Amino acid sequence: MGNELYEISTDKSKIDAIAVHDFLSNHSYWCKDIPLTTVKTSIENSLCFGVYDNDKQIGFARVITDYATIAYLGDVYILSSYRGKGLSKKLMKTIMSHPDLQGLRRWILLTADAHELYKQFGWKEIQRPERYMELFNPEVYLSNS
Repeated sequence: MGNELYEISTDKSKIDAIAVHDFLSNHSYWCKDIPLTTVKTSIENSLCFGVYDNDKQIGFARVITDYATIAYLGDVYILSSYRGKGLSKKLMKTIMSHPDLQGLRRWILLTADAHELYKQFGWKEIQRPERYMELFNPEVYLSNS
């Protein structure tokens, strides 16, 4: 089976927020226990890419951007039963070639284990990490449950 059988869409009306929430809350390492309302708000306020097997949500990614200078890529996943079919690469090609995301000065993402995927699309380690700062609250979803 080739990955041409699967659809990638930015149509938010197709997104199964319950399925996205289930993956993010129960199966991701980066936002365990995220509330459904938070997931819905993040979808509303991002450029989202759904990956579908017919109408079944099997993958997702979202881009937070001003559409002019910067974009943050987050919440990227393909369900484990659909991995190994080239869908992550197809998703990244779709995101990186999206017409509204061209000419940006900077893209940012965080990943613990998918460096090789992103490197195929020109991503590199942070060149000047001493310039980056963050406010990070890994327990935020625990207090909002």
